[in-house]
Amino acid sequence: MSRSLSRSSRMLGGLWGAVAGDALGVPVEFSSRAERDRDPVTGVRGFGTYNQPPGTWSDDSSLLLCTVLSLTEQRLDLTDLGQRFVRYLTQAYLTPHGRVFDVGTATMQAIERLRSGVAPEQAGGTSVRDNGNGSLMRILPVALRFASESPEQLVAIAHRVSRLTHGHPRSQLGCGYLCLLVAQLLSGLPPRLAYEQTNQLVRSLYRDAPWRDELPVFARLLSGQIETLPREAVSGSGYVISTLEASVYLLLRSSSYEQAVLAAINLGEDTDTTACVTGGLAGVWFGEAAIPSDWLTGLARRSELDAWFSAFVSVVEQSDS
Repeated sequence: MSRSLSRSSRMLGGLWGAVAGDALGVPVEFSSRAERDRDPVTGVRGFGTYNQPPGTWSDDSSLLLCTVLSLTEQRLDLTDLGQRFVRYLTQAYLTPHGRVFDVGTATMQAIERLRSGVAPEQAGGTSVRDNGNGSLMRILPVALRFASESPEQLVAIAHRVSRLTHGHPRSQLGCGYLCLLVAQLLSGLPPRLAYEQTNQLVRSLYRDAPWRDELPVFARLLSGQIETLPREAVSGSGYVISTLEASVYLLLRSSSYEQAVLAAINLGEDTDTTACVTGGLAGVWFGEAAIPSDWLTGLARRSELDAWFSAFVSVVEQSDS
């Protein structure tokens, strides 16, 4: 059934799926896997880690929304995108309740550099320590917007957008990988085939320096057997590789959007971001209608989210036609 979904249903599924996953993960962020095994998340919760009401999404969705709105109004304007990131941090722009309550250190430092006038593509940290998942969590709209471009062009754009907050080749490659996978899913290719095709493209596109030096770090993904790992070998940490591995692993092992997202949260640790990235992938594959309605009805600023996502999808469809 999923193969016959419209592209608009897949795009909306990805966007709503990412924000819903983020919001479900917020109340239990930083909890251990043992805690989640004792008290697994099975649906919408509130308060918890940040004492936020149910339906509250985090910086993951705020920065994803900055990307959505920028790509709706301009095809690709990194200065505009960077200015939106600055507004998020300094003015609580595109936050659920008018307050910034959670932002990663590397992302905050990069946005401060943007604020001080550093060029967008020079703002992200380039140390090997700067490989958190802060650009991966917001890259989905880039994949949806430019999925019809050549794979070479798609990953080049992903790299540029990553560099606003995460400039190390590892983070850039992670964003490129995710965008390639989303493009395959958006075309209706089932997850297993989409995964295989993505691995082939990554091996082809990343043969030269500096990318080839990073490929060993992606070995478990590129093995083509990521879903065969035991759960205890899959991390829920905030490291870009961990989040990418977990989201692909759960996509391949899940038979529904709901199953994928709950499994992501119940890995523990960086629950909101793992669920955001996993929810984006699962939403693209299973479609908008597969997201539980009660996960959506209580989302903060839901009517605005609806308007923003509809406008974005309309622009993408017009550009693709």
